This record gives sequence, structure tokens and C-alpha cells, in this order.
Amino acid sequence: MSGARVISWILLATAFCTVVNALPPTYVIHEKRDRVLPEWKSLGRSKPDSLLLVRIGLKQNNLHRANEYLLDVSHPQSPNYGKYWSADQVSDTFAASDYTIAQVKSWIVQSGVSDARISLNKNKGWLSFTATAKEAEELLQTQYFQYQNMETGQWVCACEQYRVPYNIQNHIDYVEPGIRLSAFRRQKRLLHKRDNILIHGASEQMHLPDSDAPGVLASLGCDKLITPDCIRAIYKIPLATKAHPKNSLGMFQEDNYFHAEDLDLFFENQTTNIPLGTRPLEAMIANTEGDGPSSKFGLESALDLQVVYPIVYPQTITIYQTNDHMDAQNSSQGFLDAFLNAIDGSYCTDCALGQCGDGKRVNPNSPAEPENRVLCGLYKPANVISISYGGPEQNFPAPYQRRQCNEYMKLGLQGVSVLLASGDHGVAGQDGCLGPREDIFSPTFPAKSVSTSYTMDLLGSDIRAFSCPYITAVGGTKVLPGHRPSAPETALYNSEGNNILSSGGGFSNVFQAPSYQQAAISKYFASADPEYPFYGGNWTSGGDSGLYNRLGRGYPDVAAVADNIALYYEGKFGHTGGTSASTPIFAAIINRIVDERLAIGKGPIGFLNPVLYGNEWVLNDIVNGSNPGCGTQGFSAAVGWDPVTGLGTPDYEKMLQLFLELP
Repeated sequence: MSGARVISWILLATAFCTVVNALPPTYVIHEKRDRVLPEWKSLGRSKPDSLLLVRIGLKQNNLHRANEYLLDVSHPQSPNYGKYWSADQVSDTFAASDYTIAQVKSWIVQSGVSDARISLNKNKGWLSFTATAKEAEELLQTQYFQYQNMETGQWVCACEQYRVPYNIQNHIDYVEPGIRLSAFRRQKRLLHKRDNILIHGASEQMHLPDSDAPGVLASLGCDKLITPDCIRAIYKIPLATKAHPKNSLGMFQEDNYFHAEDLDLFFENQTTNIPLGTRPLEAMIANTEGDGPSSKFGLESALDLQVVYPIVYPQTITIYQTNDHMDAQNSSQGFLDAFLNAIDGSYCTDCALGQCGDGKRVNPNSPAEPENRVLCGLYKPANVISISYGGPEQNFPAPYQRRQCNEYMKLGLQGVSVLLASGDHGVAGQDGCLGPREDIFSPTFPAKSVSTSYTMDLLGSDIRAFSCPYITAVGGTKVLPGHRPSAPETALYNSEGNNILSSGGGFSNVFQAPSYQQAAISKYFASADPEYPFYGGNWTSGGDSGLYNRLGRGYPDVAAVADNIALYYEGKFGHTGGTSASTPIFAAIINRIVDERLAIGKGPIGFLNPVLYGNEWVLNDIVNGSNPGCGTQGFSAAVGWDPVTGLGTPDYEKMLQLFLELP
């Protein structure tokens, strides 16, 4: 080839590269919402000059090894069992790579946002900046709207879909404000029908006897009323005599406050060793204040505290008190985000109202009120945390759910046991069944459902149901009529009119069965196949082929009594039920065991499931009952694990023996 021809080829190649480099990046849809939930109403486009706090969740490193890491410290046969990680080790291991940070920041800067406006949070998980709605719309090729919840008055800024450059898509999880409409609804007062969102327990009303006299109820048997003495008798729990100073039981509450007078009535009439005036410690998060107004005294708080105090006292209880639905403005703070901020800083950002910096105390979720505070990683998480809240998965995009699930994995790596309620609606889920005929089983977030509310054009994946494999999901049981506490329980099921209380259970549509659970699920299908048509994958691809995902992670993992729970509320003595009772009961038992381990110089237990699935003998197998829904009898309880009561209910003596023998 002549020199002139070589020069021509070089010039042509240079020109071609120049043209290619000048081409705008190819944008693709990253998230898309197909419909607006009925309680939300669009108020129209956001004003172009309105300020938004834009948060971009960066893809984290080493998540492909998350299960390996967690089992290494959680599996009883691992030489590293109980050798938990420090918070800094967790943060360093999963922090986004410098390359990811640089790529995403370059995209933002090229859109016109100066580098000085962009802040990277401490955990290297989020890039954040304030921008006008017009700037954010241009960055994400979208349109923002203001939405108001007609039930709560809450409003958020959100879009129907947004786009990102193709080369950026693999570097981010999701963007906020995005497609998510916050899923919180206010809890209605007791004795009125409440909304079916968030509360996994405390049934639709508290039942009162003909007489308010405590003696009337106290004289009833455990098959009619579950008192503290009944719980101790059923699960062989002795009165506690010690309280390790580093082992307060953690409990999450959302805009639901305890009533001091109800606690004292309970202590006085249902316990013999808890003095009047005993109160939980309060970790107040974001915009919450202690001693909430009487309008916010909640059945959930009353139930949680009154079932656990008789088990753990003299141990303390720490309430992580949040008000997430009031923090959901503009940046659309999500369910449990503020809680995770407070204990490990997972979702914290460092921007507010146009100012980015260290801003450790400025609440990024209320940019219109920069004086509000958020506690960012300032509370040490308790060794055991009970969460009795959840919501229909169709209200939460899958990327958001997956990211939050990984935060529970990180807590497990640090030795924290997280237990969540499996729900009270059987296989139907809180918002009913899925599919055009509404007959497909609906699994709940974080412990279980998804309709076509959200779709996602990312690596060919779509939105599916969610059941985090890194938490311990707790189902419900009840004592059969005429049976003593020593008799086996049955699966929770109670029907009164249109109100049905049934242990939530089923199989995830997004997570495959984890390794610690595969043998138990295989055994269930071999011995108690429900004989329903099924599919393998997500329900949208299943179409007419089945009612549940045969390959999914099963839940619950364990169970405890969840019906006819005695309590005081608003000065009255009655009973209620739901997995909001069974979850703190199981958590309190784990907390007691941790106390005993700490007393002999051992550490906390951390992620429970690998130990429990390998030692079913420490649990009372429940073989009666089912969890009806979607026009079926649901799944049936069976020998071994089942998707109604899990592995069964706790035997404190056997569990204590097992965990004290572990390193």
C-alpha cells in the first residue's frame, strides 16, 4: 500500500472515530411503571425550577459472593462460624468501584451538573446532588409529576419511566426520584377496620370480653387466650434472671407509639416481676419525637412490647422509631430506609437544598426543611431485631427491593439476627392474588408480591415477587380449641366475617431457593406435593401455566403462636393476633439465647437460617392446618419444613442447648 493510501486510510479512520465520538450516547429505559396505584392521584407536572434531591444508587462490588461470605460466618460447619465482620470491613468489601463512580459521575457532569455539586456518600454507595426538575428531566430523559396519596395526604415526586445511557446502566441500581410511589398508609385506630398495608399482625380489631375485668380473661385456658404464662409454657421459657449490657432487643416501629399507661396496666395485671414504669429505650430516627401524640398510640407497639417484655425482662428493649411516610417527600424515602440509615448509614446521602458536603446531620429526604435531622449510622444495631411490618411488593420496584435485601445480608455479616413477619393473608398476599384471573399466589416485602405495577428493561429482567433469603421470616400458629399448651399447635387460621387471619407463606418469584433451604423444599415436594400447577421463574412469564414458582425461595422459615394474644390497649384488656405477635416472640427467644452466649464469653448468633435448617430437632414441627387464599386451600403444613409454618415453633431448651454448643 502506497504512503498516500496509508495516509488516506488514517484520515478516514480518524474522521470515523470523530463522528462516532460525537454521537450522543444510546439511552435505554432503566425502570418503568405500568400503572399508578389507585390511592395515588397525579397533581400534574413538577415545576421546572422546583428543587429535587437526586440520588443514584451505584452498583456495589462483590455481591456475587454475598451468599458465600454470609454462610462462611453463619453455617455451623464453617470454621469461621461466628467470626463476624466489622462495619468498615463490610463497607470496604461492597463499596462501588472507582471505575463505576467515575463513569456515573462523568455522565452527570456531561449533562451540565458541576462536579462540585455532586457528593459521594461514606459507603460509596450513592452519588447525590440537588437539581431543578428541568435538569433532572434532561439527565434522565423523563418527566416528573407530583402525586398525592388520597388516603394519607402524602405527596411525592415521581416519573413513569426514566432512561440512562446504555454504558451507564450496568453501573447503577436505580435513581431517585424515580418510578416508586411510597407505599405507606396511615394505620387506623383500633376497633375500626384498618388498612391492609404495613402491619403484619394485630388483626383487624381487638376482641373484648363481656367484662373488662382482667380476671374474666385470666381464667380462660391457653386455647382461648394466650397470656405471658401460656407463651412460657408452650415454648418452655424460664423467667429471665440476667441481662447482658450489650444485648438490648431491637424492635422497629413506623409512626406507631407505645402508650405508657397500657404498659403499666399490662405489667400490673399480667406479670409478676416487671415493675411499673418500665419503659423501652427509644432510638428516635429522622423526624420522630419521643412520647408520640395519643392519636398515634398504636396496636402494633402495644402488641410487640407486651409479648416480649415477659420473655426478656430484665433485659432492655430498644425501639427504632421512624416516621418514614412523613419523610417521603421529593426523594421518596422508602420503607425501612431511614431505619437502615440510622444503624449503618446504608442509604444516607450528603446533600440538602443545593448544598453538598459532609452534611452528616442534614436530612436529605426533606430538602424543603434542611433543619430536620437524620441519624446517619449513629446507632449501633442490636444483636436481634424484630420487624413486624411489610407491604405488597407491587408497591416497590425490584431494584429497590434487591438493594434492601443486600443490606440485611450485611447486617448478618456483622452478627445481627433480623426477623420479619411473613404476613397474615395466607398465599393471597396483602393486596390479593396476581394475574388476570387473580388466582396466582402472591408472595410480601421484605419477607414476601408483584403484579404488573413495575417493569424494568435491564439485562432482560423484569419485576417479580420478592422474598429476601437473608432474613428469618416468621409465620403464625394457634393453639387448637380444647388443647393444652403442651399439645402441638396448628397453622394460624381465623375467619370472622370478611376478616381472615392466615399465616403468610409460599415461594418467591425473584429469588431461587438458597442452598441452606434446598433440601427442605425438596423434601416438602416429595412428601406433601400440593398438586397445584406451577411454573419456574416469575409469574408474568408463567402465564397460565401455574399458581406458584416451584423454584423460588420458600417462606416462612419458622413460626410461633399468633392468635388470641392477650394485651391492654387504650385501657382495655382484650386479645388480637397476627404474625406481628409471632415475630417478636421468636425474636425475644433468640435474644434470650444471645444473653446466655454473651454470659459465657461467646458472641451473638447472627443469621439464623443455616443453623436452624441444619438442626430441625430444636423446633416443634407443625403438621396441621394450611394457609388458604386465591380460591384454594393454599399450602398444607407437613412433616418437616412447609410454606405455612416453616420448620416449626421454638423449643427454648433445645435451641439454647444447640446455640451454647456452637463456637
